Amino acid sequence: MGLTERGATPVVASFTQVPMLKLVIFDVDGTLVDSQAAILSAMAGAHAATGLTMPDRETVLGIVGLSLPIAMARLHPGLAENSVAELTAAYKAAYLKLRESGGGEAALPFFPGARDALARLDRAGWLMAIATGKARRGLQHVLETQGMETLFVATQTADDAPSKPHPGMVENILRSTGVDPAAAVIVGDTSFDIEMGRNAGIEAIGVSWGYHRVRALQAAGARSVIDRFEEIDHALDTALAVR
Repeated sequence: MGLTERGATPVVASFTQVPMLKLVIFDVDGTLVDSQAAILSAMAGAHAATGLTMPDRETVLGIVGLSLPIAMARLHPGLAENSVAELTAAYKAAYLKLRESGGGEAALPFFPGARDALARLDRAGWLMAIATGKARRGLQHVLETQGMETLFVATQTADDAPSKPHPGMVENILRSTGVDPAAAVIVGDTSFDIEMGRNAGIEAIGVSWGYHRVRALQAAGARSVIDRFEEIDHALDTALAVR
């Protein structure tokens, strides 16, 4: 029976520990969906509103995946705490304006092969979850607008646990699903994703189409780095086979 048939709800799921369960945890931005344009637009709006100089594109995309306050502080080292809070609020306001104009989550394109890969893994009996630096509201918009509310058995956001690479999101997912760490793999596009998974004691797979370079993913501990979603099935099986 597929995950959509189970009718699982996000965040909380209760499972008895079963050794045969296999779990894949996905990042969202830069892994499943291409949010680059939306992030850069909201970041430009936030900096314009606060009078700060926006860092270059590569620097901005390099902090994608972190919780917003931490990301803003990393973009502007030494910035006062109240200014970090102001920039964070300005980003949220800019993104909300983008969403209301139709340029938010509903407009985010999935990377080629992503939807097919999720369907294949679902049919193959994989449990699927999400661990994202997005806020709960932002993730919910993605799932609802893309018709994926019931596909994932657990979801963790910046509202639920400390920022990546802290292992809290992964640990919460493992706890709620009852899956053994040896049967879980995280898939992400940044070193933060890979480090979070490794810090939680699970295998990690990187994707080359996101926001961090392949060498950074490898240095963070990725078991492998895939170039296309068509490669994910073999990469997941290989990652679990080494445990």
